[in-house]
Amino acid sequence: MALPDSITTCLSQPVHYVICKLGFEKKDTYDINNILSGNGEVCWQTVTEHVCCLESDQSVDYIKSIRSLGPVCESVHLYFKSLTKEQFVIQYASWFHWTNCTEVFLEVFDVLQYTQATEVALGLMKLTSCLERALGDVYLLKGNDCPFLLRDLLASEQLADVFGQAVMNVLRVFIGSPHGLNLRNVLWHGFASPQEIPAKYCAMLLFLTAGLGQLLQTYLLQTKGVLIHRPYVTFISLEELDAFPDLNDEILSIAEELVKLSSFVLKTMLPFWISALTAFRQSRYADSVILLLPQLEVGLRLLFTTTNKCPNRLLTAEDFLWDFLNHQEGPRIRDRLSHGEINLETFPRKVANQIIGFAITILCRFSDEDMHSFKEHMVLKPLMNCASCYRSRFHPISRLKKQVLECMKSIHLWPELPRVPEEQVEKIKGLEGNDEANTVILMISEIISQLQHYMPQNFCSSDDPIDSVLTERLLVELCDTRICTLYSPRPVLEVVVLLRKISAQCHQVSQQVTAGAGLRYTQWVNKALRSRQRHNYRRMLNSIKFLSPVLRLILLLITLELVNVHSVCKKNPFDYQQYLKFLKSVLQYTENLVTYTSPEKNKWDETMELTKKTLIKIKKISDRKLMLMNLAT
Repeated sequence: MALPDSITTCLSQPVHYVICKLGFEKKDTYDINNILSGNGEVCWQTVTEHVCCLESDQSVDYIKSIRSLGPVCESVHLYFKSLTKEQFVIQYASWFHWTNCTEVFLEVFDVLQYTQATEVALGLMKLTSCLERALGDVYLLKGNDCPFLLRDLLASEQLADVFGQAVMNVLRVFIGSPHGLNLRNVLWHGFASPQEIPAKYCAMLLFLTAGLGQLLQTYLLQTKGVLIHRPYVTFISLEELDAFPDLNDEILSIAEELVKLSSFVLKTMLPFWISALTAFRQSRYADSVILLLPQLEVGLRLLFTTTNKCPNRLLTAEDFLWDFLNHQEGPRIRDRLSHGEINLETFPRKVANQIIGFAITILCRFSDEDMHSFKEHMVLKPLMNCASCYRSRFHPISRLKKQVLECMKSIHLWPELPRVPEEQVEKIKGLEGNDEANTVILMISEIISQLQHYMPQNFCSSDDPIDSVLTERLLVELCDTRICTLYSPRPVLEVVVLLRKISAQCHQVSQQVTAGAGLRYTQWVNKALRSRQRHNYRRMLNSIKFLSPVLRLILLLITLELVNVHSVCKKNPFDYQQYLKFLKSVLQYTENLVTYTSPEKNKWDETMELTKKTLIKIKKISDRKLMLMNLAT
C-alpha cells in the first residue's frame, strides 16, 4: 500500500502559512542592539513589546505577534552566525546551566552556523525537550505535581511568578500553544519536513533560553532559592525490550536503500530517515530515535487515513508501537524523550536498535512488489520473522501473565524452605492429625475436578490432582495462549485490573511466608523462641501445607479466566456484575491473607478458617456456572 506521491506537506494550509510565511511578511531589518545589552543580556522589555494582544480579552494575538517577531528572529539568527564558538561560549554558556543540558544548547549553536535543515529540526526538538524539563524544575520551586503538557506548564501561575507573564507569553508564541508556531508539536508528531522549519526560530529559542537563565538567576538571588533538577528516568529490564536482533552494517546498508525506494517514506521526509540511520551508525542513539519516531507516526497516520480499516498486517506493528510508546508500564520512549526525562548522552543502543529494527520491517511491509529482492534478502528475514511473531509485553494482560508466572515460581520454592522436622516440634492440641489442612486440600481437589473441562487435555487429574494439575508447566502453557490486546474494551480492562491485584496479593503472601519461615527456623535452631512463639511456628508449618495449593489454585483460576476474558465481558450485564462481585471477594480474601500472614499478625488459625469459607464460595460459584470459564461456553 503506497502513500500518495502527490503529498508535499503534512501541514494544514493555515499551519503552513503560520510557520513558513507569516514571520517573513515584514521585511524590516531589526537592530540586534535593541534587544541585547552591552554585556550580552536579553532586554526582555523590548522583546515582550512585540507580543500583541487581542482587544477583546487581552489574550495573545498570535498572528500579529508572529508577524512582529519575524524580523527580531532573523536578527538574532544573523547575530549568532556572526559569533565564533568561543565567543558564544564565553558570553552565553553560563546562562544555559539552569537547564542541566548546557552541551545540547551549545550543539544547537553549532548547527545554526551551517543551517542544514535536518540538523536544525533535530536541534530544535532536543532544545524544546530540554527546555520543557528545565521549566518543570523551575515550576517545582513554587508548586507540586508539574503539569505533563507543555501547554499547561507555560500557562501556569508558578512560571509567571518566576519569569513574569509577559515573558511566558513570548514563549507561548513559539511553543506550547496550538494557535502559535507550536514548533515542538509539529516536529515531534511528524507534521513538518526539514525544509518547513525556519532556522531563525531555532535561533530565537536558543536566545530566549539564555534570557530565561538570566531572569532565573536574579529570581534565585532575591528569594535565596535553589533550583533542584529532577533525576533522569532510566530504562530498567532492558532484556524485556529485546524484540529484534542486533543491527549490523549490512542490515543498515540495506535500510539506507530501502528508505529511498519504499512507498512508506514521504519524499519530503526522506532526509529525516537518512539522518536517523546515519546517527545510529555514529552511535548517536538518542538522535537516531528522535529523528525516526515522528516519521513512523506520520507514515502510519497517513496509512490509516488512506484506508477504510486497519489492514491485518498492521496489527503486530500496532502492538509494538503501543508497547514501546504508550503502555504505562512500557518504556514510553517518545514521551520520555520529548519531555526531556532521559539523559540523551547515555541513551541505550539496545532501545535504538529496537526502534530502527521495527522501522526496517515497516519499510519492507509497505513497499512495492518490484522490491521483492529486498524483502527476501536473507539478512532481513530474521527481522521480518521477529515482527510477525511479536506479542505485546507491556499491555496489562501481558503484565498479568508475567505476574502469575513469577508468583508461581515463588511458591514452588516453598518445599526448599528450612523447617524443623515435625518430630522435633511439640504437638499442639487440635493440630495433631492435620485434619483441617486435609479438609482444605480435599476441597481444592474437588474444585480441580470441576475445572478439568477448561484445561488442556494433557493435564488430567490423577491420584494426586494437586501436584499433577496445579503446576508451573500448566500455567506456562495457558499463558502462552494468544489473547487480543489491541483496543481492549473497558470491561476487559476492569477484569484484568482485579486479576492483577489478586495476583499481586498472592505474591506478597508467598514472600511473607518465605521470609517468616526462614526467620522462625533460625530462631528455633538458636532456641530463641518463647513457648507461645513455638506454638505459633507449629501453626505456620501446618498452614504452609494448605496455603501452597490454595495459592496455586487461585493462580490457575486467574489464568483460566484471563484466557477467556473477552468472552465473559460480552455476556449480559447481570452476569458480568456477578462475576466482578466474585472477583472482588477473592481479592478481599487475598488481602486478608496478606494481613494474617504478616510478621506483625501471624494469625494462622484465622487463615485456616478464612480459607475454608473462600473455597466454599469458589466451589459454589463454580457449580452455578457464574465463573468466567462457564460464562464463555
